[in-house]
Amino acid sequence: MRRPLLATGLAALCMAVGVPAHAWAGTSGAATSGVTTAPVVVNMEATVLAAQIDPRRADHTLTPGAKDSVLAVEQALEDLNLLDPQWVDGYFGTTTIAAYAAYQSSLGYSGLAANGLPGVTSLTKLGHNRFTVSNTIGPGAKVQRSGYVVDARTQAMLTAAERLLGYPLTLEQGSYNPGGDPTSAGTHDGGGVVDISVAGMTAAKRTAVARALRQVGFAAWVRDPSQGDWPWHIHAAAISDTDLSSQAQHQTGDYYLGLNGLANRGADDGPKVPIRTWEQYQRGH
Repeated sequence: MRRPLLATGLAALCMAVGVPAHAWAGTSGAATSGVTTAPVVVNMEATVLAAQIDPRRADHTLTPGAKDSVLAVEQALEDLNLLDPQWVDGYFGTTTIAAYAAYQSSLGYSGLAANGLPGVTSLTKLGHNRFTVSNTIGPGAKVQRSGYVVDARTQAMLTAAERLLGYPLTLEQGSYNPGGDPTSAGTHDGGGVVDISVAGMTAAKRTAVARALRQVGFAAWVRDPSQGDWPWHIHAAAISDTDLSSQAQHQTGDYYLGLNGLANRGADDGPKVPIRTWEQYQRGH
């Protein structure tokens, strides 16, 4: 007997407020209770940063501010049967990198476009009917600097560092140079990585250049001949450049973990500054 009385009461209430009973009855429980589901938004900046740092961690510590975004990406990869449910944990480790690279390959991408770092196009496609993407970032077009190829994002970062220093910087190696320098261990194969000439610089000036580069969003170190088969130079990798080679991704991740970016994974020997990306630097100025 309760059901007819409830139905009658509902009909009367609908008539009183001017809402058709069928419209009320057709709403979901969440809607009738006044609860709405917030749209899922993936912060691309945070996700790309996690994809560089997390694979280099010795534990499963999550990258601050990235968990929800990474979870949404991992859930989408699971939906496509590219990631086992056990790895849907908000940690963008090596397994998630491999799954994302497989997804990029499934879209027909190869090379740098399938490096496991989310790009705007692939991330947007992955999010279709699942999530939207905010804080998008990208390397931009390839341009010339000091006779070498770099991407537009790296070019802007170098220009910003020069403004801080008050003098120009000269490259002795650029980006997108696969196999061009065996001593670089593949870090220059993709975008975002440059070597800067230190000819005529004092030790203090070399340190000042590395500091300025770090301030605008590079993982940068002064390199000397005792560390490898190379002359004195400054090596700089643009954090969160989505064209980074796998080796350069490892360097930027190590930089966040207080390491020197070399194969020995020693302690960072560069000037100490607050670590930030290019986008964070721009927002702070």
